[in-house]
Amino acid sequence: MKVHVALNTPRFDESVRFYRTFLGLEPVKLKPGYAKFDVHEPALNLTLNASSDVSAGALNHLGIQVASTAAVKEAAVRLKSAGLATFEEADVDCCYALQDKIWVTDPNGYKWEVFVVKVGDTHPELTASTAAASTAACCADTCCHD
Repeated sequence: MKVHVALNTPRFDESVRFYRTFLGLEPVKLKPGYAKFDVHEPALNLTLNASSDVSAGALNHLGIQVASTAAVKEAAVRLKSAGLATFEEADVDCCYALQDKIWVTDPNGYKWEVFVVKVGDTHPELTASTAAASTAACCADTCCHD
């Protein structure tokens, strides 16, 4: 099984260069207005589709979960050495989980995180019903919406 994500991009050539760097691999198919990246780990079929539409949709962000903080740091080194602007977070409580992560934004404004979950639930006492009454919001203004 493999997840498929198709992104529209008015900045097609720039996006292909970005994803080559971000994913660390070449597209398996590159045609006029279409690029396909076949990522084996994690299993992902990512396609870029040239589009004249420049409006942002309802997409919040995308992410690649890795197995360790070392893998996050390896991604950080690779992305920074390629000249991409990054934002790093260490030991951040995001989405009720303790995480290390690095953020990068593609040429179209799509935000990607490479992250590791160090503690799966930092607030096990909260449930959907108790969270509604709580004044503490989960990462509404920090990690997931940066």
